[in-house]
Amino acid sequence: MIRGLALLCAGAVMLAAGQAQAEGYGFDSGDILGGGPNFRSGGYGGRSPVPRTTVTLQTSYGPGTILINTSERRLYLVLPGGQALRYGIGVGRDGFRWSGTHRISAKKEWPAWTPPPQMLRRRPDLPRHMPGGVENPLGARAMYLGSTLYRIHGSNEPETIGQAVSSGCFRMTNDDVVDLYNRVPVGTTVVVKN
Repeated sequence: MIRGLALLCAGAVMLAAGQAQAEGYGFDSGDILGGGPNFRSGGYGGRSPVPRTTVTLQTSYGPGTILINTSERRLYLVLPGGQALRYGIGVGRDGFRWSGTHRISAKKEWPAWTPPPQMLRRRPDLPRHMPGGVENPLGARAMYLGSTLYRIHGSNEPETIGQAVSSGCFRMTNDDVVDLYNRVPVGTTVVVKN
């Protein structure tokens, strides 16, 4: 009983310390406890409002290709036999959407985040660098798109999935981005359409 109480108290202190660190970066407790790591279920973070599902998809792109439809706010991983895995995503706000074809040039687990100069000009309050971890806005995984500033990455804010909220990157829940990350290699073609 005493050991159990000690572990519970230690866990509360660790959670409070993590919260204080994240608040120092400008996140509030809602970001951490609501959309951050899902401490209650032991997952990577809240469930997507758009469940991952297998769908029929007629396309000329081969299996393993990632297709992103920004107007639909969905990402498709093409599978054999006219099927695809469909994921909900968050996309760029007005003025930040783009289209084109790239390849995944790198993959990172719990990536660090350094806001680009353009973003810092718009938001000088942002930290200059954040180490990877549960409070990081890139979430659990990131897949970098060619030599662009854009990524497919996780998010600690599942409520933003299906929304136009980013500066051009594609957000997924942490659970979904881990699933996709484990399915695709560096070199995967990514086709973005508006």
